[in-house]
Amino acid sequence: QVQLVESGGGLVQAGGSLRLSCAMSGRTFSSYGLGWFRQAPGKERELVSTISWNGISTDYADSVKGRFTISRDNAKNTVYLQMDSLKPEDTAVYYCAARIKYQTKYVYWGQGTQVTVSS
Repeated sequence: QVQLVESGGGLVQAGGSLRLSCAMSGRTFSSYGLGWFRQAPGKERELVSTISWNGISTDYADSVKGRFTISRDNAKNTVYLQMDSLKPEDTAVYYCAARIKYQTKYVYWGQGTQVTVSS
C-alpha cells in the first residue's frame, strides 16, 4: 500500500521560507514522477510544481516560478518543495502526489499540510 506523508507546513510571515517534505513508502520511489498541488479555501486545487522520476525535468506554475524549488532524493524516498519569498496568496493546503513514470495521471495522494502566510 502506497503512503505519501507530507510535513513541514506551518505559519510564516510574508517574505519568509518553508520547506515541505513528502515521504513515500510502499512502492519503488524512483519509478514515480511527483507533484505538489495546493488548494486554498474556496478555490480549486492547482498544480504548483512537478518533477520527473529521475529528477531531470521540473516544472512550475507561473505564480511560483523563481520562488519555489522542487527536488527529490531517491535514496530517502522523499520529495521536497523549498518555498522562498512567500506571499499571503500562497496560503493553502499543500498536497504531494505520485504518478507512474511516463503517465500523466496522479494516482497516489498525501493527506496535505497547511501553509499559512501572514501579511
